Amino acid sequence: MSDAAPPPLDRALGERLSRAEYARDFRTQRDRSQGRNSWKFERRQHFEEEDSSRDALRRGDWPEALRLLEEDRAGLLETVARDRLLGHALHRVRIVEEPLTPYVQWELHALRIQAECGKGIRVVGAEAVRSAERAGPLPEVVVLGDRVLYEVVYSAEGAPEGAVRFTEPRIVEGWAHFIEVAYASGEDVILYFDRKVAQPLQFGPYWWNL
Repeated sequence: MSDAAPPPLDRALGERLSRAEYARDFRTQRDRSQGRNSWKFERRQHFEEEDSSRDALRRGDWPEALRLLEEDRAGLLETVARDRLLGHALHRVRIVEEPLTPYVQWELHALRIQAECGKGIRVVGAEAVRSAERAGPLPEVVVLGDRVLYEVVYSAEGAPEGAVRFTEPRIVEGWAHFIEVAYASGEDVILYFDRKVAQPLQFGPYWWNL
């Protein structure tokens, strides 16, 4: 992909949102983005999510974790159908470091199911964004249409803490372009999964902190 870096995100120039405020604002802006492409850029290799499948993962119960992911399939199909009806498409780029962390291996199972349901998700190797990370790892970013950008904020452990909202066109458009280029250069998550994630590894409880 291009060596161009996205615009820096100075949080002092954005609006800090709590988790609840972010969720409300996201829904509002998503509804206003009908007919426009949206973009998600995911860089961290570990998150602490609140999810029943994630809880099973923490216990080291892979079969249950994967069973619970499969239960989401019907809801995902409905979401994709609704978004298509509204003309809204969220394209997702997942940056991966190899060897895969246990979290990313689990997440790739979830992303594969989402892609099978019609979501646009591509994988990009971390080496492709190194030139844009001279000042440190790139942030987690969501761009909704051409209206708003959220830098999603996490604790050091990877727990969600809300977001910083940016509306400056130069920032929104610059990041949208950066993610679009990354998406175009990426590999479909289903193909990547089939190459790199043959079977879940077997871990016991507490392995996720290793």
